[in-house]
Amino acid sequence: MAAKKGQGVKEKRLLGTVVPVGALRGEKSIGVGEFLDLIEFAKFCTKMGISLIQILPVNDTGNFSAPYFALTAFALHPLYLRIGDMPEASAFGADIADIKSRFDREKRFPYEKILRAKMELLRKIYQAKKEDIAKKAEKSGTLAAFIQKNVWVKEYAVYRRLKEANGEKSWQEWDAYRQVKAADIEALWNDKEYQSEHLFWVWIQEALDKQFAFAAKAVSELGIILEGDIPILMNEDSCDVWAHRELFELDLSAGAPPDMYSPDGQNWGFPLHDWKAQAGDNYSWWKNRLSVAEKYYGAYRIDHVLGFFRIWASRRRDSSAALGRYIPYVPVETKDLEALGFDKGRIRWISYPHIPTGEVWDSLRNNWSGSFQESKIASEAEKVFTAALDRIGNEELWLFKETIKGEKDIEALGLHLAAKAYLLKAWSNRIFLEYEKDCYSPVWYYRYSRAYASLSNEERQQLEALLEKQRAASEQIWEEEGERLLTMLSGASSMLPCAEDLGAVPDCVPKVLAKLNILGLRVVRWFREWEKEGQPYIPFDAYPELSVCTASVHDSSTLREWWDREADQGLFSGFIGLPSLPRVYNPGTAKIILQKTATAASRFKVFPIQDMLHLSNMRKEWWAEDPASERINVPGTDNEFNWTYRLPDAIKEIEKDNDLIKAVQELTAISRGDAKKASKKGKK
Repeated sequence: MAAKKGQGVKEKRLLGTVVPVGALRGEKSIGVGEFLDLIEFAKFCTKMGISLIQILPVNDTGNFSAPYFALTAFALHPLYLRIGDMPEASAFGADIADIKSRFDREKRFPYEKILRAKMELLRKIYQAKKEDIAKKAEKSGTLAAFIQKNVWVKEYAVYRRLKEANGEKSWQEWDAYRQVKAADIEALWNDKEYQSEHLFWVWIQEALDKQFAFAAKAVSELGIILEGDIPILMNEDSCDVWAHRELFELDLSAGAPPDMYSPDGQNWGFPLHDWKAQAGDNYSWWKNRLSVAEKYYGAYRIDHVLGFFRIWASRRRDSSAALGRYIPYVPVETKDLEALGFDKGRIRWISYPHIPTGEVWDSLRNNWSGSFQESKIASEAEKVFTAALDRIGNEELWLFKETIKGEKDIEALGLHLAAKAYLLKAWSNRIFLEYEKDCYSPVWYYRYSRAYASLSNEERQQLEALLEKQRAASEQIWEEEGERLLTMLSGASSMLPCAEDLGAVPDCVPKVLAKLNILGLRVVRWFREWEKEGQPYIPFDAYPELSVCTASVHDSSTLREWWDREADQGLFSGFIGLPSLPRVYNPGTAKIILQKTATAASRFKVFPIQDMLHLSNMRKEWWAEDPASERINVPGTDNEFNWTYRLPDAIKEIEKDNDLIKAVQELTAISRGDAKKASKKGKK
């Protein structure tokens, strides 16, 4: 296929860049980057010697800008459609010009406003050309051929029509058709009353496919690999989960365990894959997904590859992920605890939060002072004991009521903020979570629990030995599952797989990735020996060859913001052997850091476009006053800023910067090893 033509370089060392499609400022785009802008951008990349362009997910996300919360694994986002190049739009030049004039000068694109404007215009064009478009859906028409080749489009069109009819609510809140089978969807598709509406969505997808495929072919013919991003998980409110409920586990919510950036973990709200059910039909959903992606990409990034080994899952009644657990996991069973000498009472002690009376009062007293407040404190405390807790006999200890199954139940009680905060923290104060009868998993912070502090040294040692035994047994399962699933993915297409393997990575992950020739990800600021004193950076020549090295990612600060606000500058300067590195970020600092990073032994060096633009000596206006404004996303926040980054200037203006082009060409030579070879040749 066309997207594979540039793949001859995938075994070589190369330099790449990451840019969201929406960030591109092409000559014809209207306020937001479009698929066809990739051609203009790729031509610029060839001047700099860039051999790979990595983009973020481009599937339809509806009214939400986050690309990892897609409504579909297959359909493309209407936002990236160049309406002016559609044959039906020839008489609508004034409308297109109006959208362009309204939004082109925005520093970041206003997602909802542009999407609404483009969709309204598409509706207008469709109404004017409805009869001509309908003819294309007849037996020998282009739309008919598209529908036949893309079986997913019927489900998508029906889902989109129903979602719109239900005020864009999640399918779980629809008045009807919350539970559907394939026959139901086919009947809805064939309903003549809605035929025109379904065809509207198909018409858009056929145009998107045509434009994206054309752009992908052009990029490939320039000798550049186009790398897509395929998230492992699906949004619960998606066509795929709605139409194929049997392939997903909706009772649990996927996420990530606690870390230094998210102390309560991350609860994404995504259902888990039912791997057993998917294996039953030979993973056809995944294979179809990769087959569609292969029309456009020569490589793909597997987002959160750890999830193919094991996933951090939380119960639906918890808001955070602090009480999550790994799935699969070899559980600790009641018999294991009994073998360590724990009777029924002590098993309850280590697996359920026990709340002292005094702590409830203290949580409230910390918010009020003075004796005149005692009655108010007493009143609020009484609400806590009545609504949330049950006393253990005559002890000054309490357990949560049996009706409370998770954090959402605590939040729903309407208690004082101080009391609610205390109870939410207390909810995870335990060693084990009993997730099924007689089956336990360790809580992430179990060593900080009241129960763990009460154990003797001998009991702690025995418990740690048991947990290590279960972890080792679980890791064997993770390795087998990861290898099986990734082997399936690798064999399903000729695209080059690259893995996002950040986070708490078990030992089996790099082993399996290496075995299957899948490139891992190494982010310089995080690739360190964290267990050693001083947490030293790992030398660039020690990076694995089967890896992608980068300075920053879409969820992090840019290199500039990291250097100015987050980095231990002295430590990093010493690491690269330049203790006098400027403390204020400038093109010189950018050049030094990126050139040092480009020496990494990794096969690919792929830098976000923002980090590359900071190499410019010419255009100071490209440097935002606040470096944080150059970010793509700030994890844990939900606002109009995220995912709306745009290039600071049009592509045609950026490519006039000869200093930038020369600086990136130097990076390219270093990345390929050409500069090193030339240096050795000169010495001879």
